[in-house]
Amino acid sequence: MVDNQEKAGGTFGLAVAQVGGIQPSESKAEVVERLTGLLRDAAARGADFVVFPELTLTTFFPRYWVDDNSGMDANYETSMPNDDVAPLFAAGRDLGVGFYLGYAELTPAGRRYNSSVTVDKEGAITGKYRKVHLPGHDDNRATLRSQHLEKKYFEVGDLGFGVFPTDGLNIGMALCNDRRWPEVYRALSLQGADLVVLGYNTPMEVPGWQEEPHAKMATHLLSLQAGAYQNSVWVAAAAKCGYEDGVYMIGGSAIVAPSGEIVAKAMTDGDEVVVAQVDLDMARPFRESVFDFAAHRRPEHYAILVERTGRGEPIPLPAGALD
Repeated sequence: MVDNQEKAGGTFGLAVAQVGGIQPSESKAEVVERLTGLLRDAAARGADFVVFPELTLTTFFPRYWVDDNSGMDANYETSMPNDDVAPLFAAGRDLGVGFYLGYAELTPAGRRYNSSVTVDKEGAITGKYRKVHLPGHDDNRATLRSQHLEKKYFEVGDLGFGVFPTDGLNIGMALCNDRRWPEVYRALSLQGADLVVLGYNTPMEVPGWQEEPHAKMATHLLSLQAGAYQNSVWVAAAAKCGYEDGVYMIGGSAIVAPSGEIVAKAMTDGDEVVVAQVDLDMARPFRESVFDFAAHRRPEHYAILVERTGRGEPIPLPAGALD
């Protein structure tokens, strides 16, 4: 783990780079040019680390059905970095700015994952994550205007929830739907995370899950705020948003403090950089009081969290407990 004593009490520039809709006709080179421009903008505004969205390099292709998944192979990256993203990595090195990038990964063994990496200011990859909580469905619901087929195009991630030392920070990674699951933040905080970063693509319409627009944004922000507060970590979330091929995805890219307060938030549905000066030491009072894990957690009573997947019957009290 990184020793953060030098960082404590000081600040660093944290940015979320929201990306407006990427149309199917846009090439990866065109998308990377947009991302590089956002990175430069963030650096000019004092950012040391920039968070990009989930599946940043293409349109959200899991909305489309094909009979053979290999028909979507052009949307996957077989290596990282590669020639397509080289300009982004080069810009990060030149500017001395690290970043998080989400993309679709196709491994040499033919496995497909919804993945992300952290990259340090020297352009070196410091960590990788593969999405665990895949939403949606894997069957063809052809009557829907837009499908949500992550379970068809991706396997459940096999790397677990990791924390990666990067430029003086302990950074934990997640992706999109992971942000709604409290276990994710706790697993990362227990590994010493200072910051949890994630990208997301959240369509307004998801099969089987309909909310009013204000509720969709409210539950998104609630998830970020609860994760930050209950685990004494900073959280930074970047959206790919706006209209993509006629489908609307929410924005709301945000940076949240360990107090649970939103300190910065995007105001548009397009390309937008949001920057905040982050003080790591802000987490200390929470970690030393109400959320002093070592003093107050009681894992011996949490077994049900890993023993059960779905809802079940209440656990009875031991015999004689009510005597």
